[in-house]
Amino acid sequence: MDATSATCKTSPSTALSLDELIDSLVASHRGFVDDLPYVASSCCLAATRSLVEDEVSVLDARLTGEEDRRRLQGLREWLDQELVRLEPWFSERGEPRPSWVVERQVMPLCDRQRLIMSNALDLEASDPLAKRRLDPGFDLVSLLVGLYVRDETRLAHYALDRYLRLSGDYSLTRLISVFAVCRSLAGARRALLRWEAGRDTAFQLAEIMTECRRYLDLAERVSNFRFPPLIIGVGVSGSGKSRFMAEIVERLGAVRLCSDAERRRLHGIHPQTVGQDAPVDIFSPQATERTYHHLASLAGVLLNGGIPTCIDATCLTHAQRRLLCQQGEARGLPVLIVSFEADDETLRARIVKRARRQGVDPSRSLDVLNRQMASFENFTTEERPNLLRIDTTAEHVGDTLALLVEKRFNLSYS
Repeated sequence: MDATSATCKTSPSTALSLDELIDSLVASHRGFVDDLPYVASSCCLAATRSLVEDEVSVLDARLTGEEDRRRLQGLREWLDQELVRLEPWFSERGEPRPSWVVERQVMPLCDRQRLIMSNALDLEASDPLAKRRLDPGFDLVSLLVGLYVRDETRLAHYALDRYLRLSGDYSLTRLISVFAVCRSLAGARRALLRWEAGRDTAFQLAEIMTECRRYLDLAERVSNFRFPPLIIGVGVSGSGKSRFMAEIVERLGAVRLCSDAERRRLHGIHPQTVGQDAPVDIFSPQATERTYHHLASLAGVLLNGGIPTCIDATCLTHAQRRLLCQQGEARGLPVLIVSFEADDETLRARIVKRARRQGVDPSRSLDVLNRQMASFENFTTEERPNLLRIDTTAEHVGDTLALLVEKRFNLSYS
């Protein structure tokens, strides 16, 4: 594997930042996602089954240690069970596609002048895996596995969240564990074949086996059953909600469902569009109700996939908060409501600053804030046991929130 401490000395024209890579993946996969759902097809499932067979057979022929072989067998059994259980979700994915790396030059991935991987998806075009036609989501998983195995955990969390928010392909999360285990097995296979090809000397065998086992360790962690929490952020414009929810996403490995992004997507507007007049009133009561039902539906998809889920929305009414809470409670999962709060003067100052930065009339943004504050319904007795109030004007808010969430859900961040 690449050393992650090196400086990225590649020309800016050939190096990719994480944002650029994610944006490129989303653009490449957009046609696939826009066409979902497909008429039932078994192609994606068949392609994944074939991948499992090939990767396991190569490893089975080369792993000699009893413990390593036992672990491989356990992963194989888990994959077989998951492929049966998730068959309906595979059938909705449609036709497999060639990998993003095909017909692209090798481009390293850098983060703030730091080399992360010498190949952006940690996958060479010559690798048998790249030559397969698989679900496009496998490209994302290749990136995630490459980051996780290098202990770039926060970058991996950020990449998953950004990809899903921009693509809208939330159904991928039901299959992402299977893809990640397959990709981890491919990483272990690649390490062993490199040794077999004689590229490394005898004294490096221990290092090669360490790399192989790191991939097996990751595969086992991914396959472990999880009880994901649901965190519902509540707060008016300028409360700091989006900023601190994004920080929790990177620490926790959650996916953030943003009401603004999903509201736009429901009306055919790019989720990152700012300051553009929509052809319809996307903030009407009917549009808002539709948006919250959509957020609830997406939260259910993510939670079913074992993904910790953060909802970034104003959640002004008890009915809206109740609708979202039910997604976690109905599944027996922990739920936390986080109220992001600040004094009126701070709220207005933040709104004006943001509006000017975005080239938007501050008076319109302040009118929105006034309407939100007037519409807010205070927390009920029913909500208070799951409520955490955060003053976003205090120092070290992000660290405080992270510690409180960790304590609440008995989590540890890496």
